[in-house]
Amino acid sequence: MKVLISDNLGEIGVKMFQEAEGIDVDVNVGLPPEELKSIIGNYNALVIRSATRVTEDLLKAAANLKVVGRAGIGLDNVDIPAATKRGIVVMNTPEGNVVTTAEHTIALMLSLTRNIPQGTSSLKEGRWDKKKLQGKELFKKNLGVIGFGKIGSIVADRALGLKMQVIVYDPFITPERIEKAGYKSVSLPELYRQADYITMHVPKLKDTIGLINKKAFDQMKKGVMIINCARGGIINEADLYDAMNSGKVAGAALDVFETEPPAGSPLLTLDRFICTPHLGASTREAQTNVAVAVAGQIIDYLKNGTIVNAVNVSSVTGELLIKLGPFLSLADRMGCLQAQLSRGPIKEVLIEYTGDFQDIDLAPVSTAVLKGLLTPMLKDNVNFVNAPVIAKERDIKVKETFSSESEDYLNLITINVVTTETTTTVAGTVFGKKDVRVVKIDNFRLEMIPYGNLTLINNVDRPGVIGSIGAVIGEHDINIAQMQVGQEKDGEKNIVFLRTDIPIPGEVLEKLRGLEMVNSVTHFEL
Repeated sequence: MKVLISDNLGEIGVKMFQEAEGIDVDVNVGLPPEELKSIIGNYNALVIRSATRVTEDLLKAAANLKVVGRAGIGLDNVDIPAATKRGIVVMNTPEGNVVTTAEHTIALMLSLTRNIPQGTSSLKEGRWDKKKLQGKELFKKNLGVIGFGKIGSIVADRALGLKMQVIVYDPFITPERIEKAGYKSVSLPELYRQADYITMHVPKLKDTIGLINKKAFDQMKKGVMIINCARGGIINEADLYDAMNSGKVAGAALDVFETEPPAGSPLLTLDRFICTPHLGASTREAQTNVAVAVAGQIIDYLKNGTIVNAVNVSSVTGELLIKLGPFLSLADRMGCLQAQLSRGPIKEVLIEYTGDFQDIDLAPVSTAVLKGLLTPMLKDNVNFVNAPVIAKERDIKVKETFSSESEDYLNLITINVVTTETTTTVAGTVFGKKDVRVVKIDNFRLEMIPYGNLTLINNVDRPGVIGSIGAVIGEHDINIAQMQVGQEKDGEKNIVFLRTDIPIPGEVLEKLRGLEMVNSVTHFEL
């Protein structure tokens, strides 16, 4: 087996590959895309960090590639659907740098508060700016933590050690769990109003891009301090610049940027702005951890077929994977759909299996449901290995029921998700050997292929409604690849399912919502 390491990897990881029997490893860092494409067909495994872009074009040339391993968490640089389509396992190492990133957040907060970078540079320039660089104490200040995952919870814990008052916002975690951990759960507007410092620890998702913007800054108290060691783009940097110039934001510390490196960013001209070049995971310990983890995972997979920390396939044997493949795909897509239909923190997930599943072990399918459900919230931090653990940590109760009786389908998977606000139901089946379909959403029956740019429209069952929906879509030159109508049993409502070639823009969605007899419009991506 041949392994290519295309980004910098800790020496201990390289050594593990070199010492593994039956594995040849090449270290070839910094290759241009075309050169990498020309040689990738020779390798069975590719080890990357954030520099190498694993595109669909590259994967087309990777005839022998079995696995891509990321030494770290983020997989923004990997086309996961394209890899999955080709049967290539994509792994990451989600546990390797959580402490390191949390500590860097605290370091930036202290540096910002006590003007440490400015004091260092002024002394080196021959000045003694003691009065000018007066700081303040963190003691009894309010720290607002947005996102209470592994990193956010560690930051909160360290802040308690500094005797700060910690308030937390996370829409996917119940207030009871946050308060049980010793922190105050608040809404996002409340966090903005109360916090002296705000730090964010959320993945970069459609809903979190530009989360901290002018509207958010307007709600914050004057003199707030902002820290971001999560992902570039969560803060609108132009709005941050304006907020700092106006005095609303007294200081900001960023480790990540919309564009990296941030050459020419106006933020770099501000005295009260400090920054680091994406150093959140850059410690000896973290680099050792992720190097050891990714090397161990890939070696075990190549030699034994063991799958660990994969984001696109469950940890099962190859024989069972052949049987379960379509059900795993269906369950993952249904979970992802549920996450985008449900509102509020999740309290309970009930998975019902009815019909003929040929006595196969369905535990991996239940894991796929949880992985799909949690991915829109946590992105690269969740995979087929840790999804059940994360669900348990978030006090999500998971129940399974089994029945051999199924009235309408040979086999049926039904997922009921109970949140603090809603209860939603999604059911799906596999037609033939591998055609997956969602056949029920709440009380509506339909046959939906759960992939692509999708829109669900709830409307009154009256003549002319579907025509008006199609007219709005057509006016904006958006091609409808598929349209289906699901009727509510014994009801007066329809659900219209649309698959479009491109995502429907926000202004078009608003026009659809404004149509007569349209009750709601929900757009999502699977």
